[in-house]
Amino acid sequence: MKDKTLFVSGGTRGIGKAIVYAFAKEGCNVAFTYASSVDTANEIIADIEANYGVKCRAYKLDILEPNTYKDVYKEFDEDFDRLDYFISNAIISGRAVVGGFGPFMRLKPRGLNNIYTATVDAFVVGAQEAAKRMEKVGGGSIISMSSTGNLVYTPNYAGHGTNKAAVEAMVRYAAAELGEKGIRVNAVSGGPIDTDALKAFPNYEEVKAEVVRRSPLSRMGVPEDLTGACKFLCSHEASWLTGQTIVIDGGTTFQ
Repeated sequence: MKDKTLFVSGGTRGIGKAIVYAFAKEGCNVAFTYASSVDTANEIIADIEANYGVKCRAYKLDILEPNTYKDVYKEFDEDFDRLDYFISNAIISGRAVVGGFGPFMRLKPRGLNNIYTATVDAFVVGAQEAAKRMEKVGGGSIISMSSTGNLVYTPNYAGHGTNKAAVEAMVRYAAAELGEKGIRVNAVSGGPIDTDALKAFPNYEEVKAEVVRRSPLSRMGVPEDLTGACKFLCSHEASWLTGQTIVIDGGTTFQ
């Protein structure tokens, strides 16, 4: 991965941050987006460049306005001369998901639509822009982060779970059409991962206890548990793997 470039959405915390560091350690230049905290983004940039000797840049992105990806990529083009890997990771939480996070009888179109915008629409626009740049260098790898909430019932997760199923279907369509450009498209589906986003759930402790109980490995997943699959999917070893979803769940979906 030395001298190649990764672009990941949502790179200031949790899974996205772990991915940024994992690729930087491999000698890969890294770019990422952030929602609001420019100070946090700048701290990561300084740390990455000081410790790994790669170029690192960050760009502000409103994931609920996916078309602004086009402006972000223009900034990216000023900083980098190639793009090899794109990982769609950013999610929404808080007020934007009101009506989308909750029991079935309390779901509302606005909340559900916001989750779709941030999950599916954002993946589509981000991947389209990435593919234009990957084609110029002979191909690349695109990944959408997903979750097992579309495979296993998770309380209050209907809005997110159904949209994760939707983005996995979009991944397969993208893979079928971008393969001729040398671009592979896959998804990485994580079981419940111990992140700030999960800790924001009102039933976080209950979810964590259930994951530990269900997993044969008797522990909760952490962001770094997902980085290996991402690196594999971007490597030559995965050169004939496309249109797939890799599930990393500590064995919880079988229990």
